[in-house]
Amino acid sequence: MPDRVSRSEPEAPPRWRRRKDARPQEIVAAAMDVFAERGFAAARLEEVAARAGVSKGTLYLYFPSKDELFKAVIRAAILPNLEQAEALAAAAAGPSFPVLERLLRMVAHLVATTRAATIPRLVIAEAGNFPDLAAFYHREVIRRGFGVLASLLQRGIASGEFRPVAVDSTVRLIVAPLLMSAVWRTSFDGLDGEAPLDVPALVETHICNLRWVLLRDAGETTP
Repeated sequence: MPDRVSRSEPEAPPRWRRRKDARPQEIVAAAMDVFAERGFAAARLEEVAARAGVSKGTLYLYFPSKDELFKAVIRAAILPNLEQAEALAAAAAGPSFPVLERLLRMVAHLVATTRAATIPRLVIAEAGNFPDLAAFYHREVIRRGFGVLASLLQRGIASGEFRPVAVDSTVRLIVAPLLMSAVWRTSFDGLDGEAPLDVPALVETHICNLRWVLLRDAGETTP
């Protein structure tokens, strides 16, 4: 007789288990909205919990303080993109400028289309009152982002692709328009009839300027 024993498919986790597993992400998403609307100091965990559909006690099970919740928001909104940038820079085998272009366009997309653009403004606004959060952002985001850009500049200079620019200063000049775009879009867009900032267009202009500053002309030699 044919074997009638069938192999059962693995059972899906119960709905309550799926819901529990999703709670940290739901809380972080709600916190991003509340922090963006209220600022860090004025944000209330009761409101975050209500928006996430959980009790305040449940929120504290996952995030013991508002500081830890804000750090989780930064990790969720920025660090995956930063890790992607680090991987792109590390894997690049050819010229550095195309990689720099790609990274700048990635940032332009984030600033133009996501609430992650709010985070730099929040950190700047609260840095004096919450130095531990500022130090966390500097360590986890700024230092790592600067490291990616510095590595591209150093590689381009070493290969002769780039002029021998001052790396530390040039990194800050590369970042400055991106930071301004994030602060502007989340602070001034729509005020007094102000047209929304076209972040991708601004970044394309920035890339064009960097091309003129960084790339050597044909036959150009080191001074």
